[in-house]
Amino acid sequence: MSNTTVNTRGRFRGGAGLGLVAWLAGIVFFLPIAWMALTSFHSETDAATNPPSWGAALTLDGYREFFGADGGASPWPALINSTVASVTSTLLVLVLALPAAYALSIRPVKKWTDVLFFFLSTKMLPVVAGLLPIYLFAKNAGMLDNIWLLVILYTSMNLPIAVWMMQSFLSEIPVAVVEAAQIDGARLPTVLTRVIAPIALPGIAATALICFIFSWNELLFARVLTGVVAETAPVFLTGFITSQGLFLAKVCAASLVISLPVLAAGFAAQDKLVQGLSLGAVK
Repeated sequence: MSNTTVNTRGRFRGGAGLGLVAWLAGIVFFLPIAWMALTSFHSETDAATNPPSWGAALTLDGYREFFGADGGASPWPALINSTVASVTSTLLVLVLALPAAYALSIRPVKKWTDVLFFFLSTKMLPVVAGLLPIYLFAKNAGMLDNIWLLVILYTSMNLPIAVWMMQSFLSEIPVAVVEAAQIDGARLPTVLTRVIAPIALPGIAATALICFIFSWNELLFARVLTGVVAETAPVFLTGFITSQGLFLAKVCAASLVISLPVLAAGFAAQDKLVQGLSLGAVK
């Protein structure tokens, strides 16, 4: 048996082993989601059994209660607020991060590494440490329970991450492409929108998806700074935990519905996400 055959079989076994490990890891991470989805279709009695009753009868009662069919609160205002805050803040982050990343990569400013470190240092302060000053400012400015306050906070919260990610993506773009566009008379806005953005589209999509997920899932600011008008979906979800107890089927139904926008966005942009996160990994 030749060495080539032995090496081929060794690589095949190694690849099969890694594939098996990947499948096992995927199943382990998927099982809680599958259990949550199945529990959401059970009655509260069957959902509360220990161990779980996998073969119990299925029902849509949890979803009816979540959507207010039995006279409960409607989730649509909270879902709309989360959509407005997440989408608007993500768009603002992209508009602000693209020129900043351009200045730090393709046309680097002096001491650009210090600038990147400054952006990173803004994430070192725990969010709860700045909650009281933000609350006092919002109270004095009359912006409590205002969805646009969350838009501003989510934009400032995600901007450092977006600049770091997009700087690494844009640094892979050849400078000659930008110089050729400038020789043809393209100004900076044209270079950013018609030259840089199409090339860096996978990285931009990955950045946008991560910022959207962070904004959609944010709870602390929304819980403290909103009330009824600007209540978001995560805050609405916490309302199912009452002094009467935890209604597991209804909580699972609500969690699944609130998770769907993030899952749909991730599924729609999965190819761009993989390309963006792996950009620059192979030289």
